[in-house]
Amino acid sequence: MPTSAPVPLPGPRPDSRTGLPPGSGSGVDPGLDAGPDSRTGPVSGSRSEPVPGSQLDPVSGSRPVPGSRLDPVSVSRPDSRPGPRPARRAAPPVGGGRRREGRFGVVDPATGEVFAEAPDQGPDALDGVVEEARRAWYGWRADPAARTAALLASADAVEAAGDDLARLLTREQGKPLAESAAEVARTAARLRYFAGLAPRTRRIDDGRPVDSEVRWRSLGPVAAIVPWNFPLQLAAAKFAPALAAGNTMVLKPSPFTPLATRALGAVLAAALPEGVLTVVTGHEPLGARLASHPGIRHVTFTGSVPTGRAVARAAADSLARVTLELGGNDAAVLLDDVEVDRIADRLFWAAFRNCGQVCMAVKRVYVPARLHAEVVEALAQRARSVAVGPGLAPGTRLGPVNNAAQLARVERVTERALADGARAAAGGRRLDRPGYFFAPTVLTGVPPGSPVVTEEQFGPVLPVLPYRSLDEAVAAANGTGFGLGGSVWGTDLDRAGAVAERLECGTAWINHHAELSLAQPFAGVKESGVGVAGGPWGFYGNLRPFVVHRPREEP
Repeated sequence: MPTSAPVPLPGPRPDSRTGLPPGSGSGVDPGLDAGPDSRTGPVSGSRSEPVPGSQLDPVSGSRPVPGSRLDPVSVSRPDSRPGPRPARRAAPPVGGGRRREGRFGVVDPATGEVFAEAPDQGPDALDGVVEEARRAWYGWRADPAARTAALLASADAVEAAGDDLARLLTREQGKPLAESAAEVARTAARLRYFAGLAPRTRRIDDGRPVDSEVRWRSLGPVAAIVPWNFPLQLAAAKFAPALAAGNTMVLKPSPFTPLATRALGAVLAAALPEGVLTVVTGHEPLGARLASHPGIRHVTFTGSVPTGRAVARAAADSLARVTLELGGNDAAVLLDDVEVDRIADRLFWAAFRNCGQVCMAVKRVYVPARLHAEVVEALAQRARSVAVGPGLAPGTRLGPVNNAAQLARVERVTERALADGARAAAGGRRLDRPGYFFAPTVLTGVPPGSPVVTEEQFGPVLPVLPYRSLDEAVAAANGTGFGLGGSVWGTDLDRAGAVAERLECGTAWINHHAELSLAQPFAGVKESGVGVAGGPWGFYGNLRPFVVHRPREEP
């Protein structure tokens, strides 16, 4: 891939997150594989397998080979000479590139070219995979101490493979290498955190001569469908609590980012028993079949609202539990006492980190009218000067949009806003270079009903809207169907906290945004989701209560 230095940007001149098609005949929104919800992508079906030449050979399913690198079925390598490729079984395709029998191409978003392939597994493979997960469950659930040890060993293994995983993640996702390294570190941290949790038995005393205890049992085989924006971190957010609770998992990454997840599965295979975690990759109807599989007891999904509804409908056939994180359109409300120069950097990165491809990124900013011009210029100056380039290039701060479908959506909502009278204080266009690059864009004069305000744009575009009264700003912040997060920015923390209480969302921040602890719950309201992830709340979401009544005396 190109290694040219990132370039500072000049001044102004459907959601593909999951990879499952919305409203498709399969019953699952294509958003699981591509489109406005292309974050998750298709599902494939085989046990986590190493990539050729990597620590685990993805074809044979063998255990790690010491001293080797992770190299997921490379077609080209930007940083190493091609190595020998072991013979491999035909496997199904996943993602945004060309498809051929049993495989699909994976595109480097920094170049727009296919650089590798992944197995395109069909839905028929899932029966065997789920059955293997069911068999593994009996032993995995029975020994909490062994689970803890295996999860801690898994965290160590992830850290040991960190450099290779991070480079591969950047290659297929596009984010700067430092951010990929942080994502790998967060993956290991989640494993350690959940390894330290254990369900607590509760004794109930209701005055009867009976001892009643509430104990906890695992659910069985569970499924996770994960998007392309944080493939490893969001996968770990699902498999770490599920495995810690004693479940086994079938994990399907987006077809746009299958490789790092497959490599992660290969790394974890060295620490986990066979069948405890299986990574499957492929296009639809793989995701639909996984969500509706009668052997799956819990489906956890991150992606678009239409696809989330389809997943819930599919899971309903087997009455499986669902946890759905369905994106957001987070608003930042700036108060009239805000010190713009002090918060501008934090606000900018809360909106543009990972090229704006963050479910809980700031996607709208509401500013007092008298401060509007100052805030717009502060954000626009940063947008014009930030270094945009390939994620592997030194100095890059913002990479490309992940895939062509999402780039087209970002371009479409921006052009619509400009056509409706908005002005680009920075950016406003696709960059004229290979790959899926869009100039970091700050919009002013945007009509409140424009899609870039009312929908989740999921890209490097930020509308800044003035308000006349605080009630007006709060009403606008709450005026969409989303309710994932929100933030309030000001000098008087008590006043900012009172305004935060009025936001209709699952998490509200004051003077920062999108910062989460592993120990806290994460959930949305309205159309932003169902269920809870994170902390003990997410852990218990992977368990079911089991009550035992015992008389205190023999009759």
